[in-house]
Amino acid sequence: MGRPPRRATRPSGGPATPRPPRPPHPPGPEPAVPRPAHRQAALALLVAAGGAVGSLGRYGLAQAMSPQHGWPVGTLTANLAGAFLLGVLLEVLGRRGPETPGVQRARLALGTGVLGGFTTFSSLALETERLLAAGSVGTALGYAGLTLVAGVLAAAAGVAVVAAAHGRGSGR
Repeated sequence: MGRPPRRATRPSGGPATPRPPRPPHPPGPEPAVPRPAHRQAALALLVAAGGAVGSLGRYGLAQAMSPQHGWPVGTLTANLAGAFLLGVLLEVLGRRGPETPGVQRARLALGTGVLGGFTTFSSLALETERLLAAGSVGTALGYAGLTLVAGVLAAAAGVAVVAAAHGRGSGR
């Protein structure tokens, strides 16, 4: 006589629970998974076109505003104005609700593209280095510090302006 059939057990020693049957695979191709934004050519082109516009705007501003007492006021103005406008843009878009494809395109074209090209950390770094190399340590530190602190405050002011305007517009 043979042994009785062995029952499957869990590690705890109890009987194993049977697995539920898998649902049948629906016919047709697998559902498409959306590609990340940075892998979509159309969105990358929006960012590039916006960046070109913003960079030209910054260049024009820098040409129109020559340095004053060693301060690169063109870059400082671009960075502070851009930070303010980015605060405005992101608050406006955020108040629209969840991001839709249209909101995503606006954010990437205007925020990442135009304002990313208009503002410039690389020029801030280069101008700070040039001031340091020229021995203008106080001007370099003042310029870099003012840009960073005032940039954060400018972005917060942009958010606050939209929030205040939204509050007035909704009858609050």
